[in-house]
Amino acid sequence: MIVGVPRETFPDEQRVALVPDVLPTLAKAGLEVVLQTGAGAAAGFADAAYTAKGGRIAASRQEVFAAAALIAQVRAAAANPQAGTDDGSLLRPDHVLIALCDPLSEPAAVQALAGTGVQAFALDLIPRITRAQSMDVLSSMATIAGYKSVILAASHLPRMFPMLMTAAGTVAPAHVFVIGAGVAGLQAIASAKRLGAVVHAYDVRPAVKEQCESLGAKFVQMDLETKDSETAGGYARTMDEGFYRRQRELMKQVVAANHVVITTAAVPGAKAPVLITADMVDGMMPGSVIVDLAAERGGNCELTRPGETVTRNGVTILGPLNLASTVPTHASQMFARNMSAFLRLLVKDKALNIDLNDEIIRDTLLTQNGQVVHPRVRERLETPAPDGEEGGVD
Repeated sequence: MIVGVPRETFPDEQRVALVPDVLPTLAKAGLEVVLQTGAGAAAGFADAAYTAKGGRIAASRQEVFAAAALIAQVRAAAANPQAGTDDGSLLRPDHVLIALCDPLSEPAAVQALAGTGVQAFALDLIPRITRAQSMDVLSSMATIAGYKSVILAASHLPRMFPMLMTAAGTVAPAHVFVIGAGVAGLQAIASAKRLGAVVHAYDVRPAVKEQCESLGAKFVQMDLETKDSETAGGYARTMDEGFYRRQRELMKQVVAANHVVITTAAVPGAKAPVLITADMVDGMMPGSVIVDLAAERGGNCELTRPGETVTRNGVTILGPLNLASTVPTHASQMFARNMSAFLRLLVKDKALNIDLNDEIIRDTLLTQNGQVVHPRVRERLETPAPDGEEGGVD
């Protein structure tokens, strides 16, 4: 079977779905890889590196889609809403597409994808179970975003992170507050601690307290009812506005006492909750920095502008987008390992095996036979279950 890797078309996307090092493993599973020329160049992987590992280079995008049965991409559907639609004419009903698709945010884009007849799998929907950890693209990319958020903060902060004792006197350490202790937040904690900052952390899920403390952060306790704050899949759940209002009141003093605030609170398929108001920003020390990792979902800070840097009363607010793409070599390596693991799950005995009894396959399948089949996406489209189905597993 042939896996096709086209060049990414999302603006400024530098990652590639597969890197040369995973090609021998895929070959053992009976998978040959065909790449559009230059597909890995932005991530530092030349065409020659792929051919040295057994890959084949195609001169055009059309040639990749024509040759391949499986299409491996970083972004498709709603994750590449403008340029991605151009691939619609290249997709065939016998294609299997695997990519980040952002299906819960823009279900209409999934409906359009279904119209091509392709069987599409969304890596965004990999269940958080032990067996799926090797395929968990969101965690891999969040690791990079958490690390890069600290680097961005350090480069904008007008002070150093570590405490230094010098002949010119003692330099006090920077104080960093990380809001949200998922994968990105935990990596931000670890990275800030390595740079020598004093780190505090908060998460609506009290169960992560030990994880934060194990990385050297002081966990901020708040008097809030949090028993319904986590989904069965391990993600944060959207809370009501009363909860967030009380949370902001309790958080105001903590925010004011820190030089850097990194926010990571995002809910899949929903607008990010506003955790830092303009009033809270006004209470921060001049020179302070906010890095809002939820900018793509509207932002955790009321003043965040996605993709822009805002300054208010001496406080810098960064709203970075697609941070993983700014570290494309390692991001692509991690993404490719996740993609390779998923491909090897789909292919058994050198043949495609879409086993809907497998929780990972069932939970990531978006479209099949011209229909949207994922229950959560169908629910957002207000579409009834396809004939013969009883609604599937959410």
